[in-house]
Amino acid sequence: MLTAYRQSLRVSPRRALVALIALSLALVVTRAPWSSAPRAESDRAAISRSGVLGGASYLIEAPAKWDGGLVVFAHGIQRGPGPGAVAAPPIAGHILAGGHAWIASGYRAREYQPHLFIEDTNALRELFLKEIGQPRWTIIYGQSMGGHIVVASLELHPALYQGGLAECGLVDGISIADYLMAYTAAAELISGVPMLDAPDREAFARVLNERVVPALGLPGAYTARGRQFDSVVKYLMGADQAGNDLPLRLQGLQRRYLMNMMHRPRDVENDPSPGMRAASTVHIRYRIDPALGLTEDELNARVRRLQPAKDARSPIANPVYAERTGRLRAPLITLHETGDAWVPLSLEQSYRRRTIAAGTDHLLVQRVMRAPSHCGFDGETREQAFDDLVAWIERGVRPVGEDVLARDLSRIGLRWTMSLHPEDPLALRR
Repeated sequence: MLTAYRQSLRVSPRRALVALIALSLALVVTRAPWSSAPRAESDRAAISRSGVLGGASYLIEAPAKWDGGLVVFAHGIQRGPGPGAVAAPPIAGHILAGGHAWIASGYRAREYQPHLFIEDTNALRELFLKEIGQPRWTIIYGQSMGGHIVVASLELHPALYQGGLAECGLVDGISIADYLMAYTAAAELISGVPMLDAPDREAFARVLNERVVPALGLPGAYTARGRQFDSVVKYLMGADQAGNDLPLRLQGLQRRYLMNMMHRPRDVENDPSPGMRAASTVHIRYRIDPALGLTEDELNARVRRLQPAKDARSPIANPVYAERTGRLRAPLITLHETGDAWVPLSLEQSYRRRTIAAGTDHLLVQRVMRAPSHCGFDGETREQAFDDLVAWIERGVRPVGEDVLARDLSRIGLRWTMSLHPEDPLALRR
């Protein structure tokens, strides 16, 4: 293009000016892909609505002088029967202050059913378009289970969303069920208690408390076999290649140590839970530290392998529960804590590998906080991530992240941690 411009200089000043204008426009479009989209109406009043759509409660909030940005919020799991409760995004005020609108669905049901919840959020977005207007861009923002909704939406419905933000999220989708089943199967093998043979939840809980806990102990008071199990869990949660533990992993595990041991129904084919039907440990390669009396080869040869139900992970029959592909077409920023034992950092690592294999890792930015919590980020960190995502969408400015696959993760998260936890290894060294 520059060569053509130089040649035009030899012809006439007028043609040179036309070529220069064309070059400038091309550069602007490359830098800001959304700059040419129509702006939303700037003189309308603020909007605040609530209602029920398809059995799901919803909220719609748009500021006066809406600039055309829309955030679709997907909340985390809620337990029990009946429809879910609608919740505002944790940075709702910040979104509105930036001139953007947000919408949130409570979902038509509870528990772990992201296939339904994706339909509910998509339907609510359509309602917004019909009643409020066409946005310039749409971001899907989710917490915990909402992270599954975020990534599955970006992969399965790429035309609907121009960006994603996932916090403490199930970004690798059904891998969360694999992690919990792998955790349980390792506890069964190392404790020597056939807990996965329990006929029902009550029997499982009884075996867990009366036999497994005495065999393994608890975090901070492990038996010899408990130390073996904890080493396995260390790697299931995301310990690095050098064998370094994730900061504050043990503190986070204390809250989830027994809750992560899951009863698996014998008749998985007919189980109503899509997550339980899709869970698999066939592909899990267990790791364990040396000199603990159990080798990796022994562990992987002897541990019980759990098969998913037929078609439960099929990309055609059950695309939301199929393994994620990593084929992103829009920017995605994720936030995660190092010691989250419910939704471990290993899910972030797995999804990073998928994007590398798909050639889309340039569209994924991951940030980590050194903490033992789940969804415990402060408002400033959330707001910065959101603002960085908007800048990435509107101006093409790719933000800074972390390498969650680095060989040494002992110092991971320092940039995004406002103050070190008192039990953080780096705080103790100081």
